[in-house]
Amino acid sequence: AQQVVGSGGGSVQAGGSLRLSCAASGFTYNTYTMGWFRQAPGQEREGVALLGTGGRGTYYANSVKGRFTISQANAGNTLYLQMNNLKIEDTAMYYCAADTVRGRAYGTPQPQPGNFGYWDQGTQVTVSS
Repeated sequence: AQQVVGSGGGSVQAGGSLRLSCAASGFTYNTYTMGWFRQAPGQEREGVALLGTGGRGTYYANSVKGRFTISQANAGNTLYLQMNNLKIEDTAMYYCAADTVRGRAYGTPQPQPGNFGYWDQGTQVTVSS
């Protein structure tokens, strides 16, 4: 069965770093778009960083470019989101997700959460001043 299981997160002061991990199982390497979304209270879920397929490269939200890095290891079975220089506005629940359809490109200008059918339970990231 296909599933994603995330870990990591926690609390950190502004300017600090955290790393999220996601164990993906049942997915053929590099054939499903996967990565992280986040959702803060009262806000919509937004794409943060994704490894694309279907002709798309890596996606980063404008707000995290230059600070966050998504990577993969173990033939794509493990994803990492390295988050540096964290800001208070990065505080949110972070979700690892994988697209439902093999080879589908993420949407532009914003990835659509509705395309992603595999989600983990979410991990809280809290950045304080």
